Amino acid sequence: MDKHFPGRRDFLAGAVAAAAALGADKALAQAQTPPAAAPAPTGPRLTMHAIDIFHGRPGAGMVTDLSIWKGAAFEKIKTVVSAPNGRPPEPLLAGDALLAGRYEMLLHFDDYFAKLGVNLPDMPFLTKAFVRFVIVDNTQAYHVPVLFSPWAYSFYRGS
Repeated sequence: MDKHFPGRRDFLAGAVAAAAALGADKALAQAQTPPAAAPAPTGPRLTMHAIDIFHGRPGAGMVTDLSIWKGAAFEKIKTVVSAPNGRPPEPLLAGDALLAGRYEMLLHFDDYFAKLGVNLPDMPFLTKAFVRFVIVDNTQAYHVPVLFSPWAYSFYRGS
């Protein structure tokens, strides 16, 4: 037989050895894979995500006030601070606490950038920003990502 073209037996032996090595690599990879994170909460909820596009990272430490429209004004429900991943540790509202209605999030951009030591003008362009939205169907999940810098912000209904 030509040494450059092995016979069927040589080919099969090589294939078996390769498969065994691949199986060992797969088993090693599975052993090194950390356990899966707990499943994300399901059901009706309101969540938010602060995304600092000035630094290109999650907005860790963003203070946000959540309010709901009551009668003729917004009434504050709670204040949250985002975790290192830019999200508050818990949903803003979940289950029966999520009501249909008009909501407002007040994000404290000035405090956030001041804590990071960002050199801003004496009169910053943005200080605090309102994000207003309506929840019509309180049986759904609502996620509100907020992308921000010292000069601009945008938000949308995420998934």
